[in-house]
Amino acid sequence: MRIAAFGFRSVPLRPGCAGADKFASELLPRLVRNGHEVVGYNRLYPGEAPLDDIVDGVRYKHFRTISRKGFDTLLHSAKCTWDIITRNTAEVVHIQNGGNSIFGLVLRMFGKRVFISQDGVDWKRDKWPWYGKLFLRLSSHLTAVAATQVIFDNVFVKKLFEDKFDRRYEFIPFGSEVSETDLDYSILDDLGVEPGEYFLFVGRFIPDKGLQYLVPAFERLNSGKKLVLVGGSPNPSDFEKGIKATQDKRIVFPGFVYGKRAHALMKAAYCYIQPSDVEGLSPVILENMALGTPILCSDIVENRYVVADCALQFRKGDVEDCLRALNDAVSDPVALARLGENGRRRATDTFSWTAVTTAHERVFAGAPSGFADNTAG
Repeated sequence: MRIAAFGFRSVPLRPGCAGADKFASELLPRLVRNGHEVVGYNRLYPGEAPLDDIVDGVRYKHFRTISRKGFDTLLHSAKCTWDIITRNTAEVVHIQNGGNSIFGLVLRMFGKRVFISQDGVDWKRDKWPWYGKLFLRLSSHLTAVAATQVIFDNVFVKKLFEDKFDRRYEFIPFGSEVSETDLDYSILDDLGVEPGEYFLFVGRFIPDKGLQYLVPAFERLNSGKKLVLVGGSPNPSDFEKGIKATQDKRIVFPGFVYGKRAHALMKAAYCYIQPSDVEGLSPVILENMALGTPILCSDIVENRYVVADCALQFRKGDVEDCLRALNDAVSDPVALARLGENGRRRATDTFSWTAVTTAHERVFAGAPSGFADNTAG
């Protein structure tokens, strides 16, 4: 197949990238190795230099966009759509983010087979202003009907769409594998942390990720362990500035960390924490599970689906219960390590990038994904 993909920021990953970019960096090269011709579309923000044109066999085009959140995606997606139509770069178009569904409709009008990956209930994310939430809610209707097929990475949002629009969609989760060869543990020395002596979070510093619960809970934790918060934004919001204003010297902010350095931080962590209010299916939880790192997460259904009974959990948005879970993690390291091993087995048995790639090929060809989608997990 000739496949085009857009809706992510950039591959290779760089500051500002998130789950969609990680997903593209894993899926697209595997599609190439399976014999498909793939072109991906990178965003270039003001001041950013172009990236490589070929990465792991995937051909990338680089289109500039603006910095304004939300509008940057629309401008870039419009450029991608124009290029796909005028240069006939693909017959199959894979779009990440339902906010791009208007472009899916245009591409369908020009005979393209369009597949949209919807990773959550985007209009509920607090990072968006009211008009962004309204646009995303309206876009969900286009997502539901304009695409050849919609692919969900969690069964709960899939069921929500199926119940609302009376149409059958596909479920394909993220993969979990992480290479443990040549992990760069120098990052620990750079940050002044010891193996097994820190909690870890990796992600954007936005309200839906729940740092406003984690940080005050950790500040009250009676422990010598540190909390490493990886991520942020190239242009910090007031929310992010508030998080970084903590006076707790145990909380470390390394900025963006990727690849072997990020995976070394995960592998050496005492426990990985995901305190989200809103998620799709979290790739960073899966990566930590695959590495055997114990998980502590909020009890939203998307997190529960991934971890099953292999993690400590606390009530979403509840600082007191988050503190309770942190105390549980510190007080019983043996039980925590056992959860980590159980999580590793679940990640290996249930989620793999090979199966994820095959499932996408099946859906692109018009067949069911092959993944079970029962909400019991």
